[in-house]
Amino acid sequence: MIVLVVLGVLLVLALLTLVHWYLWRRLVRDVSAPGGRWRRTGTMLAVVLPLLSVGALVGGRAFPIAVERWFAWPGYLWLAVLLYLLLALGVGELVRPLLLRLPSRAAVPEAPAPGAPTSEDPAQDEPGVDEPGVNEVATPAAPAAPSPERRLFVARAVAIGASGAAAAVVGTGMYGVLRGPRLKQVTVPLAKLPAAAHGYRIAVVSDIHLGPILGRAHTQRIVDTINAAKPDLITIVGDLVDGTVPELGRDAEPLAQLRARDGAYFVTGNHEYFSGAAPWVDFVRELGVHPLQNARVELGGFDLAGVNDIAGEREGDGPDFGRALGDRDPARTAVLLSHQPVTIHDAVRHGVDLQLSGHTHGGQLWPGNFVAELANPTVAGLERYGDTQLYVTRGAGAWGPPVRVGAPSDITIVTLASLRA
Repeated sequence: MIVLVVLGVLLVLALLTLVHWYLWRRLVRDVSAPGGRWRRTGTMLAVVLPLLSVGALVGGRAFPIAVERWFAWPGYLWLAVLLYLLLALGVGELVRPLLLRLPSRAAVPEAPAPGAPTSEDPAQDEPGVDEPGVNEVATPAAPAAPSPERRLFVARAVAIGASGAAAAVVGTGMYGVLRGPRLKQVTVPLAKLPAAAHGYRIAVVSDIHLGPILGRAHTQRIVDTINAAKPDLITIVGDLVDGTVPELGRDAEPLAQLRARDGAYFVTGNHEYFSGAAPWVDFVRELGVHPLQNARVELGGFDLAGVNDIAGEREGDGPDFGRALGDRDPARTAVLLSHQPVTIHDAVRHGVDLQLSGHTHGGQLWPGNFVAELANPTVAGLERYGDTQLYVTRGAGAWGPPVRVGAPSDITIVTLASLRA
């Protein structure tokens, strides 16, 4: 096992080295003179930036969060920039040959001077001493190789274009995260829901990811957005934090301000188990948010159940669907809170009508949604599995880079609709 871990680490380091060598070649070497200021600066950045990214990735296990923040901002942001630089330079590799073949101004033939003989001049039709004979064919001149000046111009154009595109994409994606999630409205019809519960509104928020980048202000924005929507019930579906209670407890305190007629409920996500789930369960309870640890409560029109995240299985604290859903009246509607969508098949077997999940972030960084589809039955939105419906929110925060591209953060208001109304 240790050998596999070491080999995996070495493979990742080798890949990072190869990728940064390619970036250095295209963005530094090809566009600058040896010994110049940009050559020296770019070479230094090609070494420092990946080290900051590695520091950000391992910082949570090696440093207190106050120190981790110094690595997290530049290190995680560079990972996002790196992704879109590579994609943009990939497009540049396709465009580069076309730009090199474009005729330069010097290669365009000049117009003949007035009075000079042309191909239509009869005098040019008379064979001369040095002209090819009637039966001879002139060999066309080979196209001239691009000049060093043209190569430098194209290299700089591609580098500037790729860098500008990556900066614009990452900057827009970061703004979307830091401004806070927007409300999304979804209506879910449920066959067994009584008419009296028609129109019941559940606020679903997941993947807040308080940590070295997103803190108390982020929590406050989320709380204000939820309270302004005036839901009947609030559900926090895991991955609240990336750190311990002593480190992040103050950042989570605004959750005590959540207001809903039937209260607020919480289930664990996989990230809670990275930093200690039990202390966080106790802490959110102190804030007035009710943990559902493989448990169920009966509300006016339906049963609300919650299961622990499957990451808890390593600690003997995984999901127990029998405890959460057993011995209940099957004629009543069941709504299940489960962080990861992959538990949908257990929900189907236990007669759940609606499962609410998060975890996927909707892919967070395009084209990450295609990777997320390989590991999750649903990446975002509402889908049906047998008699059970699954809704997956994209989440309200971000893990790693505080950037979202093609997967905007959201807080969803799920409105239950009764077919008997």
